[in-house]
Formats: sequence, C-alpha cells, structure tokens
Amino acid sequence: MNLHIIKKKGALLLLIAAAIVNFTSCQPEDSFADNGLTSTAVDASFTITPVEGKVNVYKLAAQPKGVLRSLWDTGDGLAAGKMTYEISLPDAGTYTISHTAVGAGGAKAEAKQQLVVATSDPVKGNILKGGKLANSDDWAKWTVTNPASSASIVFGSGSAALTASGWAGNGIYQAISVTAGKKYVIDMVTSSTTGCSNTWLEVYCGYAAPVTGTDYSEGGKLRALSTWDGCATTAFSGKISAVGCSAANNLGIFTAAKTGTAYLVIRGGGEDMKAGIKIQNIEMRPSL
Repeated sequence: MNLHIIKKKGALLLLIAAAIVNFTSCQPEDSFADNGLTSTAVDASFTITPVEGKVNVYKLAAQPKGVLRSLWDTGDGLAAGKMTYEISLPDAGTYTISHTAVGAGGAKAEAKQQLVVATSDPVKGNILKGGKLANSDDWAKWTVTNPASSASIVFGSGSAALTASGWAGNGIYQAISVTAGKKYVIDMVTSSTTGCSNTWLEVYCGYAAPVTGTDYSEGGKLRALSTWDGCATTAFSGKISAVGCSAANNLGIFTAAKTGTAYLVIRGGGEDMKAGIKIQNIEMRPSL
C-alpha cells in the first residue's frame, strides 16, 4: 500500500515539473529579465520657480511619483541632484534645462525646458565677453596666441577645440578690465573623447599682453590639465575645477593687484593630443 502511494506521488511530481518546463519554454527570453521591478513609464516632468529674494536663482523641482533619483543638466553636463535642486544663472541668456529621472530597475526618462534669463546679475556676472563661444560674434572676442601648422584652435558652435602634436602649442586670450583688490574665479568646461599623451592645458591671467611666439606664464598657473600630473590621460568631461589636477595649479583665483587691463590666457599643447581638448563655457566672475 505504501509503495503504491509513493509511486502515485512520484508520477504527480513529474507531471508538475513537465508543466513548469513547458510553461517557461513558451515565454519570451526577456519576460523575466526585470522580475516585474523595472518601471515601464517614468515621468521626468519638472517645474522651474524663481527663488524669492535672490537674483537669477531658480528652484528645479521634479515630480516625485515613481522617481528614485534625479540628474540635472544646465549646460555643464549631468550632475547628481535631489528631487529639488537650486541653480544660479548669473548671465543673461537662454538656457536648456534637462532633467533625467531614474525609476525602479534603472528605467530612465528625460524632459527639457527652456529658461530665459533676461538680465545678468551685476555682482556675479561673467566679466568675459563671448565666454559661451556660441557663434562668430563670441569667437571674435578671442585672439589666437600662436598659430601653428601642428597646433590649432578650431571654433565651433559653443566650443573651441585645441589640437596639437609634435610638442607644438596654441591658445586664446582676451583683454579684461579688473579692479584692484578684487578676486576673480576662473572656470570652464573641458573635455576629451580620447585622453591625451604628454599634454598640457593651462590658464593664466596677468597684466602683460601676450606676445606671439612665446609661452605666456604671467601670474602663474591658475588652472591646469597635465598628463604628467596624472589627469587628461583618458577620456574626461567636466569643469576644469573638477577634472584638473595638481591642487596648487588648479586654484582658479586671480587677485587684481591694480585696476586696469589684464589678460586671461588659455594655452595648451604637447606631443600627442589625439582627438584634442574641447573648451566650453569659459567664465571669470568676481568672488563674493
């Protein structure tokens, strides 16, 4: 009697196992890939609200339903943020604000809005002209320092691309008006899709005018990328204040010793810059 029951139970288990195999074999290969946890519709919508009592400061607020993480881009690349994110846009212009919402299972969605800033902040505004490098009017505000066959600066929509080989160098500069005793913070977005070999990119500011054929070094390095110091060897993208290396060469502050005309100089070169270094959103602002 017991043997008969055992045989019946064994046959039943075999039938159940066969049914499971048959069911799963009929399913698409990816039907269980997310285990039902990946969101199929992430809402990336957000609002932009001026912050009362502050000049050109705005609060970005993502709708929270189904969003686990927010990434914001105001023109300088993606930055991790919270569901609400406060931004300062000191310069007049039209900005594209992008929000990437991350939901369950890593699902993503993106939403964009245009924000028009009517007037520049008189205190925090960029003292450089054409820092956005948006078009020929912006490019005309800059002077190329050392035209050379093996090193070049190519202006494009929103950028200046520096390429060099054979230890050649090149750069751009602009005359600016500064006030004695004031400190100015210099920054810009730099990027490379390949990284470089034996390459430097340096930022200076001084009262002597650049001379074609000579390497400008007035005032000492204020910002720098250098493969010898361990950065720019692989692909990178971000503000030079973040991706630059050697802290002593990346403080980014110019203190005006006297009132008058100074020169902001950006120059670079090297043995093999490969795909080159792209420069964007150059700014020099009074330190508060």
